[in-house]
Amino acid sequence: MALACFPRSAQQGDQMFQAPTIKQIKAAASDLKGRAVRTPTLRLSDGRLKPVLPEGAEVSIKLELFQNAGSFKSRGVLLGFDRMTPAERKSGVVAASAGNHALAVSWAANLEGVAAHICMPSYADPMRIEGCKALGAKISLFDDVAGLFDGMEEIARNEGRKILHPYEAEHMTLGAATCGAEFVADCPDMDIVAIPVGGGGFISGMSRAIKQLSPNTKIYGVEPFGADSMFRSFAAGGPVKLDKVDTIADSLAAPMTLPISCAITRANTEAIVRVTDDEIIAAMGLIYDGLKIAAEPACAATLAAILGPLRDEVAGKKVGIVACGSNISLKRFSELLARG
Repeated sequence: MALACFPRSAQQGDQMFQAPTIKQIKAAASDLKGRAVRTPTLRLSDGRLKPVLPEGAEVSIKLELFQNAGSFKSRGVLLGFDRMTPAERKSGVVAASAGNHALAVSWAANLEGVAAHICMPSYADPMRIEGCKALGAKISLFDDVAGLFDGMEEIARNEGRKILHPYEAEHMTLGAATCGAEFVADCPDMDIVAIPVGGGGFISGMSRAIKQLSPNTKIYGVEPFGADSMFRSFAAGGPVKLDKVDTIADSLAAPMTLPISCAITRANTEAIVRVTDDEIIAAMGLIYDGLKIAAEPACAATLAAILGPLRDEVAGKKVGIVACGSNISLKRFSELLARG
């Protein structure tokens, strides 16, 4: 069972929001209709990956990598733009991201006619950096992930831009919750769901929706060992900040957890498990061989988890996993598979 959790509402400075209700999730899904993709779910147990799956497990995968801008992030980002005032739209937005959130903000800003300034790590996949530029975003590069957030805050102050945080925001949790609701609608009898964890925005929303719609479903978060801030937060009883981040899964490489998304995650998640970069690369190869999809590392993390640390737990169960994003260049994909 989950460790002791925070109250349903949490506060950081003058920001406060509660975990979304089913009514709020349904309203958000209605707001996103026609703008967000209603991504499909595929039953892996009936396909070419069946031989490698845990014995007796019936595994379904939510293909959120087919979402606009290549990841789940666009759901929450669209809701964030909906909540902006005319003055905020005129001043523009700023965000920090290694890729998926950057692309989602750039995409939505281009769609909405709002100027975007994105802070990205200098070592990000060039495809992601050029993708943001092609959408009209201004890019500032930083040497490490931690510096992105300081840069974002500084740009917000100096340029008067609205911050669109990659995970510590009500609209990001709510957007992720619409994905969770879709998953339960497609697979209403899941025993276990594995969800990738970066900063916590995705798992906070997904877990909150799933637990309300299917209370008996167990939820496990999945992090790389080199970016395990949520795992450490569960152990510490509250948010933590990492001294360094070191993983190929840059979309999951958040340097810290923050109070609100961490609180909602802890209230709705059984545990966080960790996978190695090698396990992630192996799962990327299996997804390519079995589905002919070039998955980014974060996208393969949940398959890595049910083949690794969760293998005994999911055997004989009805299991859901999430393919969260597809933003990787062919060059980077090939380099990583060669390492494996």
